[in-house]
Amino acid sequence: MSASDKIENAAEDFAGKAKEAVGKATDNEKLEAEGHADQTKASLKQAGENVKDAVSE
Repeated sequence: MSASDKIENAAEDFAGKAKEAVGKATDNEKLEAEGHADQTKASLKQAGENVKDAVSE
């Protein structure tokens, strides 16, 4: 996995956490769900990159 992929996934995860926190603070369920979805997407991308790395070794 390249460093830029790691940074991109971490940034997406952080943005998702921020969205989720704002959603909780403002009682906005839609924003909270979007934040959770963004975190899940970042985690799946990370897992895919880990699989690619394992296969290439």
